[in-house]
Amino acid sequence: MVGSSDITDREWGISGKNIEDIMEALQVADQLSTDNVLQTLKLLKVKILNNKMATSLCQKVTDTIVDYLRTMKPQGELEELCTGILTALGFQSPGIVIFKLWDRWHNNLPPNCLLIAVGRLIFFQGCPDSEGRARIRNQASWTQSIKFPALRLGCSPPWHTVLKALVISVRKHLDLGTKEDEIMDITQEAASLKAYLTLRLLFNRWSLKSNNKVTEQALVITGHLFFLMPPSKLKNQVNRLTRWLMTLISAKVVPFYISQCICQLTEALALSGYGGINLESQLENIIGMLFEQLSETVKDSDSLSVQNHSLALRSFYNLIQLYNDQVIPLIRKNMQTSDPAKIVSALQVFMHVFQEVPQTEQLQSEVMHSVIIMIQEDLKPVQKALLNFIEMLGQHDYLALPQGNFIINYVIRLSESDCSNEEDIQILCSKILQMVSLPKLITLACQPSNTLAFVLLSKTATKMALRARSRGQVPYLSSFHLSPTQFISPQKLLTHLVVLSVKPYREGEFGVSSLRLLYALHPITSLHPIINSSVGQLWMKKIPQMLQILDDHTEKNLNQEEWEDRLLQFSSQSLVAIDDDSWLEQLIKVVLERINYFSDDEEKAFLYKFFGFTLRTSRNMKLIKMMISSILQTVHEELQEREGIAVALSIVSMKHLKIVLDQLQVYSAVLTDKDSSFILKLMKEHQRREWGLVCNIIYLSYSKIILESKGDIFTHLDGILAMVLQHYHNCIMEKDKNLKLEYLDALTKLTNILSSHPMAFQFKFPQKLEIVTFMMELIREEPLNSISSSIRLKAMNIIIDFRKLHPLMELEERTELLRTCYKSVLCLPSTEVLQKEASSLQEAQATVLLDTWLNSQKDNERERAMWCAARILGFTAKMNNFGMDIEFSRLGRLVRLLALRCQDPVDNICFLSAQAVYSLYCILLLQKQMGRKKQGLWEEEGKNEVYSANVFYNNTFEIAKAFAEYFTKMQLTTLVLTAMEGLTDSRAKVSLAAAQLMSAVMKERGRDMIKIEEVVEGILERLNSQLEPNTKEETVRAMCLLAGNNTHTVVPMLLNKTLPWDRTNLALWKAFGNQRETTISVLQLLIGILERLHSKEETKEMAFQPVAVTCALYEMLSGSLCQEAVQELYPRLLLAILCHLYWVIEQNVPQKMVVYSKEGGPGSKSKPFDPTSCALEVVKLVFSAAAYDGVVVYGDQHCCWDLLSCPRFYYIGIMDLTSNSWLPVFHPSGIVKTCEPAILHRILNLVRSLLYSSSYHWKILARAFYAQLLWHRSVAQTLGQDLLVNLIKWVKEPNLIMKEVGLRGISNLALHPGQAESLKGQVPFLKDLLKNEARVTVQAVKSLRNIICHGKGEDIKVVFCSISKQLCPLINDERDQVKISATSALSHMLRHIDKFKPRLTTRREIYTFLVPLLLSIQDNNTEVVKACGRALTEWTNVIGWSSLTQTFRHITLSDHIQVLEETCKYLVNTSKTQLVGDLLFQSFGFLKSSQSFLRAAAINFIALTVKKLNMSQIHEDDVELLQNAIGNLRNDPVESIQSLVNTTLKKIDEYINFRSISTSRMSQISNNILKVTGIKNPERKKRLFRSVKRERDDDNQKIWRWLQSPLNSLRNRYSGRVKDIPHKSGNSDKQSTGSQVPTSESPPTEAGPAAK
Repeated sequence: MVGSSDITDREWGISGKNIEDIMEALQVADQLSTDNVLQTLKLLKVKILNNKMATSLCQKVTDTIVDYLRTMKPQGELEELCTGILTALGFQSPGIVIFKLWDRWHNNLPPNCLLIAVGRLIFFQGCPDSEGRARIRNQASWTQSIKFPALRLGCSPPWHTVLKALVISVRKHLDLGTKEDEIMDITQEAASLKAYLTLRLLFNRWSLKSNNKVTEQALVITGHLFFLMPPSKLKNQVNRLTRWLMTLISAKVVPFYISQCICQLTEALALSGYGGINLESQLENIIGMLFEQLSETVKDSDSLSVQNHSLALRSFYNLIQLYNDQVIPLIRKNMQTSDPAKIVSALQVFMHVFQEVPQTEQLQSEVMHSVIIMIQEDLKPVQKALLNFIEMLGQHDYLALPQGNFIINYVIRLSESDCSNEEDIQILCSKILQMVSLPKLITLACQPSNTLAFVLLSKTATKMALRARSRGQVPYLSSFHLSPTQFISPQKLLTHLVVLSVKPYREGEFGVSSLRLLYALHPITSLHPIINSSVGQLWMKKIPQMLQILDDHTEKNLNQEEWEDRLLQFSSQSLVAIDDDSWLEQLIKVVLERINYFSDDEEKAFLYKFFGFTLRTSRNMKLIKMMISSILQTVHEELQEREGIAVALSIVSMKHLKIVLDQLQVYSAVLTDKDSSFILKLMKEHQRREWGLVCNIIYLSYSKIILESKGDIFTHLDGILAMVLQHYHNCIMEKDKNLKLEYLDALTKLTNILSSHPMAFQFKFPQKLEIVTFMMELIREEPLNSISSSIRLKAMNIIIDFRKLHPLMELEERTELLRTCYKSVLCLPSTEVLQKEASSLQEAQATVLLDTWLNSQKDNERERAMWCAARILGFTAKMNNFGMDIEFSRLGRLVRLLALRCQDPVDNICFLSAQAVYSLYCILLLQKQMGRKKQGLWEEEGKNEVYSANVFYNNTFEIAKAFAEYFTKMQLTTLVLTAMEGLTDSRAKVSLAAAQLMSAVMKERGRDMIKIEEVVEGILERLNSQLEPNTKEETVRAMCLLAGNNTHTVVPMLLNKTLPWDRTNLALWKAFGNQRETTISVLQLLIGILERLHSKEETKEMAFQPVAVTCALYEMLSGSLCQEAVQELYPRLLLAILCHLYWVIEQNVPQKMVVYSKEGGPGSKSKPFDPTSCALEVVKLVFSAAAYDGVVVYGDQHCCWDLLSCPRFYYIGIMDLTSNSWLPVFHPSGIVKTCEPAILHRILNLVRSLLYSSSYHWKILARAFYAQLLWHRSVAQTLGQDLLVNLIKWVKEPNLIMKEVGLRGISNLALHPGQAESLKGQVPFLKDLLKNEARVTVQAVKSLRNIICHGKGEDIKVVFCSISKQLCPLINDERDQVKISATSALSHMLRHIDKFKPRLTTRREIYTFLVPLLLSIQDNNTEVVKACGRALTEWTNVIGWSSLTQTFRHITLSDHIQVLEETCKYLVNTSKTQLVGDLLFQSFGFLKSSQSFLRAAAINFIALTVKKLNMSQIHEDDVELLQNAIGNLRNDPVESIQSLVNTTLKKIDEYINFRSISTSRMSQISNNILKVTGIKNPERKKRLFRSVKRERDDDNQKIWRWLQSPLNSLRNRYSGRVKDIPHKSGNSDKQSTGSQVPTSESPPTEAGPAAK
């Protein structure tokens, strides 16, 4: 039918004839063009879709299409059309299309079109029609669906479509319930079986180990099969599925399919209610795969990527439902890794399943521990996930736990304003902080350590406070002062917020945040409801005004002085509104406390004012007097502190003038009253300075009061001036030059203010004349051979201040005054005197002239003198004739003089001085060049171009650098000594220049200094005086450079100072730790001192110098900036200080001996240290300074510091600090974990040379380090063969400490691959040590444990058997330490042995541990019970008693007797009598134990076992043996045991007397048969103990065995319980005889179906 292509839709009919035509056309399709076939198929498809067809017609069309597919194998559009036609036919008659799968395909797959069409039909969702469409769909037969995949190892994708659709369809229909079974041709049981067969087929016949579409679809199908399979079959396939999935992960299959399969597996098992043993054993592998899937990057554009993440989390949720206790530790394990990706995944998982986990105390503790570890690691990629996790913990009140503070501090640190964290992290931090209680949050915000995070903390607190207020919960804070240890008091809060507002633009928002928080918290004083209204109204008005001011200004245009005044006025008004003296008293104490410990100068100055305004508000006179006295007693070393005290008193005096003046008068008594003065109680070298400081405070306070006074003070001034004279005349100190200067300097401050006050001229001061006369006396006392005299100058200035005050002096008095002054100024030293002081007349005269005027206090005089000096030196420098040397024998003094003037307050003097310095430099340079020329040396070119006058201008460092090479050693020293004199200059700029000159010279030529001792003492004296802060800092730097260049001279001088050191000495030592070169030099010397002194023979006397060295190290390391320097000397420094610690803890240190005092923080006192505590702190600082803070944290957590402080346990502290070895697996900790391998090897090299030192201290330290360093693999590999020789040698020494150290080393050595094998030869030697002193025994047990747990191969079972007899008694040792160690070691050994499938001999030895463990489990020590629980858990795993595993795993002290009872019940019910008897016989030995506990425990075990036995069936001999064994304890010395014995024996009698009421008919028949045959009835009672053999006649034995079978059949037929009665062979008697305990000839029979 060639013309078939002309058929049109118009001509098409549904008649059979046309169908036959179409069928014939398709049968000869190979003769048609592709277009014709295509057109025909299109028309056919359209007609099928638009018309209802008869079944027969559908069958014909289907057959024709399938035949066409079979012969033509169309592709492309033709194939798609055929698929569409088959699908359309299937929608009308699905059975016809689906049954085509049953055709014979000759070992080939059906066409793709048919497979795809069937798949689509199965996917089609609709109600079954009258023809049973749903039935036909499944009637397509699962058998046929799995037929074709079995043909070859792989198949085309269309087949996956069919199978996937089939399993999904069946699952959906089965989920409809049993009511739908009527329309299904497959039951749930049949579907389950076929699903299981399909899974087996996929595994056995398909190669699904590569990354391709087939594998992916197989995973999809497999996942749906899980829900159809029988749960028991699925559980059996878990191991195989796990291995397959792990293989696919290695093959890089798309993660989504892996996660989906695992999710479906876990969900199917979860629906069954129990995951099974296989799933439990594979948990670690499955969770590992899930974490690997979670680590994949999630791409929002990739839907599979997103679903993969979701499915993995869902899988964890399913596992938690099944194995909560096992899954949580595995998740936590990933949280504690060092891989950020794993940690993030673990956190996400924990968050997903957290709601389903029971919130027990143990879980809370473990979770917090894991979080703290992650915080300590502080990995940047983990921060965001960790904060999300912490937020979730906060929702469950975890932050309220004790460890919550650590987490909160971490969140605060992340939220600090200078932190470069992302914005979302800041937001997370804010959310978490809002979960903290408001009082605690406010307390945290006000802690000085959280200053950088203050803005965020205050904003969060403000938000919480306003939210609480909106709910009607006004957040009053005054009640919180009732628990000051927890929360900040209202007074401290107010002070802190006001102080922070002083610098309102600090960090951008400090002031605004402080004020807004204060506004949100008002009124603070809720305990006073009456005043709340006034305070609240004031704050409601004032705080918004202040906030508006800050909004209108910036940091640049805000008037700081006005702002501070506004804050003070606001505070004062608030206190007036509060009007409560007790509240005010607490506030004043808080301000005073903050003054004492605040470091910022500006804020400290404000605090003094705040103190004044606060005290001025009070009306309690007693309180005012007490607080004035308190502030006068505060620290006043610095000028700023003294001025602050004076300002505070002046503010108080504005309202309480009389009280202030009275308190100052009382305070001034310390200057004149020897009996009450505290000054005389100070060290002698500090008394004179303290007298001057007190005098300075008093007069400075008077001067500030005069400035603030409106005139009231002047009525008291004459009395004040009278006291001023008394202070000097009645001074308690010896009057010398320094005291006079201190006194006059203080008095000058008072007279300057007094003379400048406009109202002073309106009053008369009778004491004026006496003071002027006194000043004249001081002038006369000054020697006339000295040109410059500070006393003369200050006395004259005071006289000038008084010159206009009334009463005026008479003419004669004025004449005498002028005469005295002229005489003292104009009488210059004679020429002869000057010649003696100078080396050359010309230089001496010039120096005198320059010194006189260049040091003048008048600017114009100094300027003229410098102008002359510059001209003279400039003229000299321009002279080209240097044939005659110009000698500068006092070059040091001259350079010092000119250098100081380069920093003169007058700018022109600085400029002229720079010119003079440059000229002097040119002179020296030209002289040098001339000298080199005479010697024929090359001329240095370009050197004069390096410097210029501009370089020297205001640059003391460059001056010193330029002239350093020209100084002789004497000139160099003279320059430094004379520069020291300028340190106390009243002009800050000049004193700073002197310090800078010293510092620069010492940097360039410090090694060439002489008179080091004089220089050091001079610097110390100046540092102890009143120096400006910058000057002091630079002077300290100079001393630091001097010490770096002259370490062996300077350091011993400082060490010899009396302990405890003052602030000056401490500041110097701290500075020594801030410059690398100095730090290294000083540390080397200090280390050498410790090593040298402690290498000598030990003495009982307390040596001073090593203690001083520790104090020095404390200061150097506490603020060390030179981490590299410390790391360079770290191993040597660490060993030296640890050895010193050992030495010092053995000394007889006097009680309450203080060698160092550490200043406390705000609100706390200084902390004193004795030699031991100081040395211990230095050990910690060594770790911190070397950037090993983790060791310090580890030491705190594991009590290492307490061990190191005790002479008895010092060596244990060293070993534990190096690395804790309580675990048998490799868990590095302490120094081994924190320090790099290179550092460990440096420590090792040092200790190796000390292993056999003559010093016991060094030897203990070195060996302890040596033993624990073996924990690190690289160390163990480095040492080679000698290390074991050393360890064995130490173990053989009689000293128990050496034995323990050696054993610890062997234990560590066994941790490494290969070492455990080599140590097996030492097992007999170690075994002999198990009967030693407790700590030696414990270490020997650990060594054996590690040898077994880290050994490889079958030999470890032999090793275990060889030590079991020695190890077993230790389970019940009297010493808890030994007992716990042995039991714990046993559990680890059993776990490892189980991996090698122990055989009969090994299992026999393992059985011997059961009774000792069951006895120890009755102990009252919680740790013993826990250890026994773990050991019994492993024991059941090895033996196969799986039903008891969970029982032992969760045993506690409260239920251990119940656990024992369950164990005895299981033992009797599942074990053979022989094993029960062996265990009972073993327990008899414990009835004779010297430990009453073991005797009682053994009786309990016997009683509980006998209770479960049928004693009426036990042989009389065995019963008698049992009764006799227990009866021997009737007279036990312990009454409770006697009572227990009587009770047990009574119960045994009851069990024996119990008999069955009736005898079975079967027994009677047996007896009759035996009588007929003449055979004796075999004894029916069982034997527990195999001590006596029962013999039987051989013939009788044969006959008996012959009759046994019919007897059993008869009994079974009679009772109808054939299946329930266990069948025993006729050889049972033989099996019930043997030795008392299991031996190699007759091993114990193992019981239970789970026995391995």
